[in-house]
Amino acid sequence: MKYENYLTIIMLFFSISFISMNADNNNNTNNIKKTIETDSTTFGAGCFWCVEVIFEKLDGVISVESGYSGGHIVNPTYKDVMNGTTNHTEVTRIVFNPNIISFSELLEVFWKIHDPTTLNRQGNDIGSQYRSVIFYHNEKQKEEAEYYKKQLEKEEVFDMPIVTKVTPLINYFKAEDYHQDFYKLNPENSYCNYIITPKIEKFKKIFKSKLKN
Repeated sequence: MKYENYLTIIMLFFSISFISMNADNNNNTNNIKKTIETDSTTFGAGCFWCVEVIFEKLDGVISVESGYSGGHIVNPTYKDVMNGTTNHTEVTRIVFNPNIISFSELLEVFWKIHDPTTLNRQGNDIGSQYRSVIFYHNEKQKEEAEYYKKQLEKEEVFDMPIVTKVTPLINYFKAEDYHQDFYKLNPENSYCNYIITPKIEKFKKIFKSKLKN
């Protein structure tokens, strides 16, 4: 994997951000918004305990919630999803202020914190519930996500083909309460110590300038 070459992916991010910025400039810049603007998106990038704790550290992210999406039954339980029969993915729903952090910046984090080339797997977490997926909330997110993915493929940033799906958000359900803020509430858990903590430390080094104070 050429994942260590962060220069390539950062250059892609800036090109995508420039396109997004030009589109935003078409709006009336003289209209000063006094209320906090919010947007939301949903990512599947492996175990939601890992993904949740990373995105909530980003400046501009208002709230993060663990949940399930993409399946065919209503109100699935963790046990249902783990059985792999519901087609739900463990996901993280992110509410953010686009005036502080853009969707493209969230995508940049998404691509760097997991391996988008392993089908239905992240490390030792195996199953369709751990698949890589971007559940877009609107057409603009769809266009940006698909464009970013195509640029990564074009630049051959990864040694293997990207398997990440870009699909509309369907059947989202909040996960059980004990999954919310799991890392914060269970810092001594063995999975947290050996899997999540190293990911957080690596993430904080790469995205130091984007973290909350």
